[in-house]
Amino acid sequence: MELSLIEKATRIAVNVHKEQVRKSDNSPYIVHPFIVALELVKYNFSDFVVAAALCHDVLEDSDFSEHELVKELGNETIEIIKVVSEDKSLEWEERKEAYIHSIRISSENVKAVSISDKIHNAKSLLNAYSLQGKKTWDNFNRGRDKTLWFQNEMLKVFKETWKHPLVDEYEKLVGQMNNLD
Repeated sequence: MELSLIEKATRIAVNVHKEQVRKSDNSPYIVHPFIVALELVKYNFSDFVVAAALCHDVLEDSDFSEHELVKELGNETIEIIKVVSEDKSLEWEERKEAYIHSIRISSENVKAVSISDKIHNAKSLLNAYSLQGKKTWDNFNRGRDKTLWFQNEMLKVFKETWKHPLVDEYEKLVGQMNNLD
């Protein structure tokens, strides 16, 4: 019997992220793609979107090839993963600008994976801040101001291009982040 798309994606994510930890709190990284995927399950997104959520950081954070992902997960899933993967060869600012642009012109499925990722990142940041205070910003490459700039730009893109309850949830979280020192 062949494995389901969700199980294939889960196995890839677990394997790729098994040694990784979150920069905000050093928790096991694998929790992140699971939470991102579960958020989309709540809204009945298709299996290929949930699979993309499970593997959304695989291209960015591992040497698992695009070719292997296509073979395992199919074209619909890999197309989402490619759009939400940042080009790490670019400088941070250029990479974020390119990401913002790509999400702006992307499909609803891509926006869903992206915003679910941003929602969990925001919740993780807010939780870390409640424990560590201002030191939390030290975990981010560009500190508080640039991190918040990116979050606010992403919120603007979502509000301008997509109507979904996830946008409202993200807006609340961005508001909370903006109020942090």
